[in-house]
Amino acid sequence: MSYMLRRFGFYLVAFWVSITLNFFLPRFMPGDPVSRMVARLQGQIRPDQIEALKDSFGLSDAPLWEQYLRYLGQIFSGNLGFSISRFPTPVIDVISSVIGWTFLLGFVSLIIAVLIGNVLGILAAWRRGGVLDSFVPPLLIFIGSFPYFWLAMGLLYLFGVTLGWFPLRHAYEVGTTPEFSLAFLGDVAYHLILPATSIVLVSVGGWMLGMRNTMIATNAEDYIVMAEAKGLRANRVMMQYAARNALLPSVTAFGMSLGFLVGGALLTEVVFAYPGIGYTLLAAVQNLDYPLMQGLFLTITTAVLIANFLVDIVYVRLDPRVRVS
Repeated sequence: MSYMLRRFGFYLVAFWVSITLNFFLPRFMPGDPVSRMVARLQGQIRPDQIEALKDSFGLSDAPLWEQYLRYLGQIFSGNLGFSISRFPTPVIDVISSVIGWTFLLGFVSLIIAVLIGNVLGILAAWRRGGVLDSFVPPLLIFIGSFPYFWLAMGLLYLFGVTLGWFPLRHAYEVGTTPEFSLAFLGDVAYHLILPATSIVLVSVGGWMLGMRNTMIATNAEDYIVMAEAKGLRANRVMMQYAARNALLPSVTAFGMSLGFLVGGALLTEVVFAYPGIGYTLLAAVQNLDYPLMQGLFLTITTAVLIANFLVDIVYVRLDPRVRVS
């Protein structure tokens, strides 16, 4: 319990630092979004409307400390202001409308890559020197050396443009109304294949190599030798003794990857015009939409911190040695 309380306190401090940086960084940038809006409107807006817009975007002329306290109050009340590029839509509504697609793409890709990579790594290490151990890791590492966006563009050109097997953009057919039906879910899965495949192909090699190296070190431990000397079945030793302990580093890596799901597929979403957090963040940067950028950065940071805290909880259950550290 004391370990978990210490970790929780650490993440609270990290969260406070992140939201503080999130407050100050946009204000250190030259100019402000309201001035740009006024310039585009060419004098068609009254001074009282300008002040109202500044208040809405958290850019009032009040002292900085007062703005900061107001900003903290807005965060904990769920008020992130209004998007400039999609005014007058609230930032929280914009984020809630796109974050589900990012989680879908990232989570499906991560689960597939972790399962395939860890299973291949366990089998390669247990049968060290075999065909699987000799040829598959170099091949997957070679494929993984390509950037996400390059492989995504290659898959899009080959299977989307040339062969026409898969759609070129978006998360579902344009003009379709989202609904909970088999037809719509099938359409979403069909549009998900190429983006998810590009992420899986790039990342699965790292998962396999990491698990393989950990398994090789674990296989040399005394308890593995003891289990084999007791005459236990090879499959039981591999899964219940070696693989379980070798999974500990993968759990940490999985938690880190889970946190970065929110913003990790930025370039893939851009290539496929997939309507997630990454694609929205690019549009916010291009339109200098500071409130939306601020909300997106806060969402990504919060997701990373929560994922890491959950990993700490799981790690304590898997490795009792952590409890006394």
